[in-house]
Amino acid sequence: MEKPIRCALYDRVSTDIQVKDGLSLEAQKQALTEYALSHNYQIVGYYSDEGITARKKMQNRRELQRLLNDVKADRIDLILVTKLDRWFRNIKDYHNTQAILEAHGCNWKTIFEEYDTTTSNGRFAINIMLSVNENECDRDSERIKSVFAYKKRNREHLNGRPAYGYTTDEQKHLVKDPATRHIVEDIFRTYFDTYSKKATVRRIQETYGEDSPTMYQINRVLSSETYTGLKFGIAGYCDPYITSEQFQKIRQVSDSKMIPHQTEPFIFSSMIRCPVCGKNMSGFVRRRQLKDGSTSEYKRYRCGAKFTEFHNGACISESVVEKYLLDNIVLRFKETMIDLEKNSQRRNGSRKNQAAAIQAEMERLNLLFQKGRIKEDYYDEQYELLSEKLKACEPPKQTISPEACRTLAATFEGDWISLYEKLDASHKRAFWKGIIKEINVDKDSHKISGFTFYL
Repeated sequence: MEKPIRCALYDRVSTDIQVKDGLSLEAQKQALTEYALSHNYQIVGYYSDEGITARKKMQNRRELQRLLNDVKADRIDLILVTKLDRWFRNIKDYHNTQAILEAHGCNWKTIFEEYDTTTSNGRFAINIMLSVNENECDRDSERIKSVFAYKKRNREHLNGRPAYGYTTDEQKHLVKDPATRHIVEDIFRTYFDTYSKKATVRRIQETYGEDSPTMYQINRVLSSETYTGLKFGIAGYCDPYITSEQFQKIRQVSDSKMIPHQTEPFIFSSMIRCPVCGKNMSGFVRRRQLKDGSTSEYKRYRCGAKFTEFHNGACISESVVEKYLLDNIVLRFKETMIDLEKNSQRRNGSRKNQAAAIQAEMERLNLLFQKGRIKEDYYDEQYELLSEKLKACEPPKQTISPEACRTLAATFEGDWISLYEKLDASHKRAFWKGIIKEINVDKDSHKISGFTFYL
């Protein structure tokens, strides 16, 4: 008795248009099944890639990879596909796949087209058709890219559902959604009150109940630059909810590593840098049994890598860190402001001297050209170079906001320490998170050695 041919059925569809044209996965599967049964093939498996273009990298076509693995395991004698373009539109991937099939004695066949891989003319025809299909696919890709580029230039929403808090107007521009605008504004307001994503999620969901966005939506709101109005690198693409400075601050003070089971947060979580490995030190509670039988608890900070990299890192009490900051914050702020002012004056003075020298050189160049001592091409070339150098001497855009400096200075006015001591741990944490970017520890003494401001 002749051994039956073991047959695998492969189908693929990439867009809704193909579905409408009768090339749905179900339609392909039905046609392939009927063909296999009519030829007495033994169907050993169905392999379907849905929503995948044939130009996609082979490793991203999961069902094709599963099919090839079964070929390598010598479970398949023949692969049936409806058309060549359902199989491949990429010449390189086709030949790589063909090498695998030939190595394991596996053939393939299209049921709606006639191709023969056993002759040179047949292989030549396949290469021609693949080149045509590849070129057609590339043209489609270029057309889609052009359409998207045009939409981006016009600041239009491209596709899919707009980000939470946004909707589209008649011109397809992203604008604030009246139904959810107040919730998004409350998300940012709550975050800058607490500097805690977890506290923001909790308060928003408690406030809005069933109307509240999910935890994942709130986290996306707090992590997407779209809410500054920036999208695809284009400023003013949509209505902003926050400034770019506020967004950068959210990134910098994100407390995603905060320990979730603590009812009272660690004040300096993710702010203290390990002096050995540079990673953030995390908080833990140390408990000690006292002579009277009671238990003493106090918070400390250590590097988590201490137990994986086995380094002799620092371990510091929260009260020690807090006292150091309270004792040094005002003086350090004044010193920072003085240093910033001196550096600014020094840089501005150097730029002015360089600019004056370049302008003098440009005047000399003009004089030489007017006297006919240099040619026009040389004049144009040198003048352009000098213009670029002069432009480089212009002072950069101010990175330190005067408003931020004034706000920080106002924080330390009056009896601010008495007010600070009345705060609970959550508000103390928010206070320091809004001021301090990083707390440093000395590698040798394991004591606090300094800190940097958000300026």
